[in-house]
Amino acid sequence: MTTDPEPAADDIRRALVVTAHPDDVDFGCAGTVAAWTAAGVEVTYCVCTSGEAGGFDDTARTDMPQLRQQEQRAAAEAAGVTDVVFLGYRDGQVVVNLSLRRDITKVIRTVCPDVVVTHSPEINWDAVTLSHPDHRAVGEAALAAVYPDARNAFAHPDLSEQHGLQPWTVRQLWMSESSQERINHAVDITEQFDTKMAALRAHHSQTARLHDLEGMIRQHLEGNAERYGPAPGRLAEVFHVVNTA
Repeated sequence: MTTDPEPAADDIRRALVVTAHPDDVDFGCAGTVAAWTAAGVEVTYCVCTSGEAGGFDDTARTDMPQLRQQEQRAAAEAAGVTDVVFLGYRDGQVVVNLSLRRDITKVIRTVCPDVVVTHSPEINWDAVTLSHPDHRAVGEAALAAVYPDARNAFAHPDLSEQHGLQPWTVRQLWMSESSQERINHAVDITEQFDTKMAALRAHHSQTARLHDLEGMIRQHLEGNAERYGPAPGRLAEVFHVVNTA
């Protein structure tokens, strides 16, 4: 597999975003998703947990999974996404195993995406707080689902035998939260910034407590644009993009 600093985003017809928790996609790539959906790309979210270990108020723990699922669906709608799948793994306890690989493979074969977006499976020592263990586990499992599982007719045979899901080859893997030396692609989301903020605010249980959320996000995206492109003064989300076809 080789990296490509300028992936052919205009050729993307379907994309799948695989994350660990509700809100991960919106912090990481809601602007990119909004640009895709505005261009007619079909986007599906696959969220591996329901975020029951999150939240900062007195919401009952038993109510948190449903609340966070509702918030993620509202955030997805803000970005133009209507297809949201929750896998139901335990928040804070996600590990790489065949069950998780199979479940992500099932979604890949169902959606048939050109691109899968997920977390980096590597520790980002530049910003270690981005490298939540659930994130890294989901990133590693998603990579294994992209290659070799989803394209291998003999992997997880029940998917074809019982569900009729045929092998599918994903062309590119886009990883967020990568360390600086890995990043090779920036997406200008200046025009999608308001949409990204609307998606983030939909996660009220997570973001309501954050002082100057908009200023924090804007500063981060401005830093991305200055460091990786497109230009100072613009706003960018950044990725490590790998060709997987």
